[in-house]
Amino acid sequence: MKSIVKIGLGIVFGFILLVGGCAAVVGVAMSDSDTDTDKTFAEKATEKRDKVTSEEGADATAATAKTKPTKAPKPEPVLTPGQENAMASAENYINMTAFSHKGLVEQLVFEDYSEADAIYAVNHIKVDWNEQAAKSAKNYLDMTAFSRQGLIDQLVFEGYTPEQATYGVNQTGL
Repeated sequence: MKSIVKIGLGIVFGFILLVGGCAAVVGVAMSDSDTDTDKTFAEKATEKRDKVTSEEGADATAATAKTKPTKAPKPEPVLTPGQENAMASAENYINMTAFSHKGLVEQLVFEDYSEADAIYAVNHIKVDWNEQAAKSAKNYLDMTAFSRQGLIDQLVFEGYTPEQATYGVNQTGL
């Protein structure tokens, strides 16, 4: 009989440990503030679980609201060897002397780059075409005399737009 009582007590004690362990695992521990005797243990556990879940949900919502979606960066275009070389040549020419957009494309084509590679290169290097027109205007005036309109016409002939040519001549003071 003693062994049956011991087994019975062991089962009851094991059940209490099991229930207590489950309560600890889900984070439900009865505190001194839980004095509401009308609620069952399960009701109190459910309320605490719901409270924790709603707080976590609010934190997640707040964190999501603070994060701005980011755009994936555009991948760099893969250049052909012809485009890479044409760009390097275009930059070298611009560093040596002044060119218009049209004049630089023509120079690259003269150097046996395809027209497509030449246009791509000139369109993808950083150049201030107004500044190029000003340099060309100064270079022309260093060689010979021009009237204001004659120099504008010469720059337009070289491939500058009328606006670029006018800007360039204005920079010379003519």
